[in-house]
Amino acid sequence: MSARGWVFLLLSLGAGFACSANAADNGAPQPEVSDPHFQLAPGYIKQSELPDSLLLLGPPPPAGSARFARDEEAREATIPLRKTARWELARLDADLDFPQPAKNFSCAMGVPIEENATPHVYKLMQRILTDAGLSTYGVKNAQHRTRPFVVHDEGTCWPDQEPLLRNDGSYPSGHTAAGWAWALVLTEVNPERKNELLARGLAFGQSRVICNAHWQSDVDAGRIMGAATVARLHSDPAFVEDVKLARDEVARAKAAGQAAKLECSAEAIALSAKK
Repeated sequence: MSARGWVFLLLSLGAGFACSANAADNGAPQPEVSDPHFQLAPGYIKQSELPDSLLLLGPPPPAGSARFARDEEAREATIPLRKTARWELARLDADLDFPQPAKNFSCAMGVPIEENATPHVYKLMQRILTDAGLSTYGVKNAQHRTRPFVVHDEGTCWPDQEPLLRNDGSYPSGHTAAGWAWALVLTEVNPERKNELLARGLAFGQSRVICNAHWQSDVDAGRIMGAATVARLHSDPAFVEDVKLARDEVARAKAAGQAAKLECSAEAIALSAKK
C-alpha cells in the first residue's frame, strides 16, 4: 500500500485511533486525537508539556455574535475563489501527508525541501507537525465546534477528508497551527527568506477558510497555538540542535544552486489571488 493509502486507512479509523506520538506522559490522561496526521512522527515535546490551549484560548464565537458575523463574512469572501488556482493551492495545503507539506514550503524556502536532499529540514517539519497539531486538542475537544461546510451543507476542497472533519472539532485549526509553526521555524533556518516564509505560513492558514474547512476565528486561534508551540520548542535541546543542522543544510543547498530546481510560477499566481 502507498504512503497515501496508509494515511487514508488511518483517516477511516477517525476518533478511535489512539495517540501514539506522545502518549505516555506521566500516566496523565491525554486529549483524544482524531486526526492521525498529528501522530505520524514523534514530536519533540511530551503532550503534557505542550502549551495548553484551554488556558491560552477562549471559546469560539457564539452564534449571533459580532465575532461570528466576522467568521461568516470571511467565509463568504472566499466563495469566488472556489474552483480557481487558489482553491487548488488550498487543496494541496490540506494534504498533511509528507512529502506534500515540504513541497508546499519549498518555493518560499528558496530551495527544495526533500527527504534525501535536505533530510534535517524534512524531519524538522515532520516533528513540528505533531507538536503543533497536538497543542490544539484541549480546546478542540472541549468545544467540538462544527465546521463551516457542515453548517452550510456544502463540501470542502478535499471530499475524502470530510468524514474525519465532521467528527473533529473546528476550533482551533490544527493545520494552521502547524503551518504557522513551520513558517516561524523555517524563518530561523533561512532568515534571508523570512518574508516569503511568513507570507506562505499566513496563506497556509487562510487556505483552511478557502477550503471551507475552518472558520476565520479557528485559523486565528491556530496561529496562536503554533506560535506558542514554537516558543516552547526553543527550550528543547533536540529541537535546537535540529534547527542548527537544518540551517547548515540549507546553506549547502544554496551553495549548490538547488534553487534552480524549483518551479514556482503557478504557486505565485495562485497566491496573488484576492483572499
